[in-house]
Amino acid sequence: MADALDYSGLVDLAAGTVDRAAFTDPGVFQAEQERLFTRVWLFLGHESQIPEPEDFFTSRMGTESVIVARDRDGQVHALLNSCTHRGMKVCRHDHGKAKVFTCPYHGWSFSNDGRLAGVPGALIGVPHFDKAYRGELRREDWGLSRAPRLEIYKGTIWASWDENAPDFLDYLGDMRLYLDYALDGRDGSPGGSRVVAGVQKWRVNCNWKFAPENFIGDMYHDISHRSVDLVGIGPAGGKGRRAAFRPRLAIGFPGRGHGVLGELPTTEPEPYNDAWALYPEVNDWYRVAHEARLAHFAGRPRVAMSVGTIFPNMSFHGRQPRTIVVAHPVSPTVTELWRWCLEDAAAPQAVNDAARVYFLRYSGPGGMTESDDMENWSYATAASLGPIARRRPYNYQMGMGHARPAPGLRDAVECGELTEENARIFHSRWADFLRGEPWAARVPHAAE
Repeated sequence: MADALDYSGLVDLAAGTVDRAAFTDPGVFQAEQERLFTRVWLFLGHESQIPEPEDFFTSRMGTESVIVARDRDGQVHALLNSCTHRGMKVCRHDHGKAKVFTCPYHGWSFSNDGRLAGVPGALIGVPHFDKAYRGELRREDWGLSRAPRLEIYKGTIWASWDENAPDFLDYLGDMRLYLDYALDGRDGSPGGSRVVAGVQKWRVNCNWKFAPENFIGDMYHDISHRSVDLVGIGPAGGKGRRAAFRPRLAIGFPGRGHGVLGELPTTEPEPYNDAWALYPEVNDWYRVAHEARLAHFAGRPRVAMSVGTIFPNMSFHGRQPRTIVVAHPVSPTVTELWRWCLEDAAAPQAVNDAARVYFLRYSGPGGMTESDDMENWSYATAASLGPIARRRPYNYQMGMGHARPAPGLRDAVECGELTEENARIFHSRWADFLRGEPWAARVPHAAE
């Protein structure tokens, strides 16, 4: 059914609406797995999770489990976590160290680069190969499925099942500037961040698209966090979580599906914002790092704020708490959220401890801010399942017709701070994939 039906008509850009079936229908969900998650670049994790040869962790690509493994030579591979004999998971651990992954069902054993045979010194292969298969099985044809495209960018690991997918940097476009701000050291050192040990994982009764849409540029939902703002959990002091932040713009990338709440690139030195005013030692370190960053860029274009989504399901906070969140689809109405906390590799322990504590009270299943979001997403999903509710689409009309080219960025638009332009860009690109558009095709966005 997923191959036969075209669900792209659920998105009506001219009307500014998206049918609720895009968030609830099992057929749509299956079509997404076939047409979207098998083609795009997907975030898997961070190199700091596998620092040594033979380290591994398990991740996901769509609904499927994958093993991200560093082989004995230091190369990183993304392997489908499913035995080629009868499909059993060959790895049931979140992370560890392994030369071999052995299927517990019939004992087929695979090297950490996915091969079933031909690795010197590794105890891999097929039990009773000579007796049961008469030595006739072509073991070289039955290794674990390996993602043909894998990219490591400033420590982050991405993969795609599509051999024809564009190069990763082409996929990002100028959204790269905003991802850089999240991944670089606060002093501007390229890729100067690392993952704090452990990944938070939990499930929410909602469709996976609610989460990336929330981070792609939705400032309109700030009313949801009114109670958190009244408490004043931010380390800057004053009211709100963002008391020290400057106003942001919603910046979207039509044709790519990415979007961010941030600032336009600038060569002018921006002032330090005293984001950690309640913690003098921490604030002093960030102030020094800020000055070092200005010197590092020395007049080159840069951005200094980013909260966004890289299409389809990887979102990030560029400022503290500096995090990555991925919305993994489980079913039309269940999502598994994974949160990585990033810390600055160059920072002293006291600075990273403060950042981690702020992360825990802000983000994740116990975070005060994310608890609000999860409540919204789960109730919205449940309330969209009924026969009367399904007759009305979701409204995405805010800011229609007011987007304009974003200065200093290629193929990007901006539309102020309160807008749904980025959500429309996201769903437009989603519809491209549901329609089966080839990579070379580009559907013009209404803002162009």
